Amino acid sequence: MAMNKYPSLNSCFSEESQEVILKGSHNIGIAMATPDGLVVPNIKNVQSLSILEITKELSRLQKLALDNKLSREDIYGGTITLSNIGAIGGKFGSPLLNLPEVSIIAIGRIQKVPHFADDGNVYPASVMTVNIGADHRVLDGATVARFCNEWKLYIEKPELLMLHMR
Repeated sequence: MAMNKYPSLNSCFSEESQEVILKGSHNIGIAMATPDGLVVPNIKNVQSLSILEITKELSRLQKLALDNKLSREDIYGGTITLSNIGAIGGKFGSPLLNLPEVSIIAIGRIQKVPHFADDGNVYPASVMTVNIGADHRVLDGATVARFCNEWKLYIEKPELLMLHMR
């Protein structure tokens, strides 16, 4: 949903023509650590899938990745990558672009931390760090920050995501 509002994050930069190419399909790459190393298969056309369909495709890709049986089709054609460094205990990351993509998001592990309410009271809050790597030939920091705020809104209020899904 956030990429619909900020389509430049779902693009690539053509070295040959020196042009930015906006991608219509949201093919989200999911970085997966396997016994044979890191692989990044992608879920095709996420913008048209239900949560159940996304979950089924993610499970299919995870099984193939663990069995070292991903096809060329499973790996190529990604338009943006998610890297869950939190799955292996990481909190922060410096994600490296998966070219020709122009953005990558690294998600840290969720931590319980003390948070101050407006009235000064302290309560436990779940906090997750997100780092975004971007190709500055295409994306500026302000656009990335606005995208991140939009994405954060959907993470914190999944009911909004559900309202907008097809």
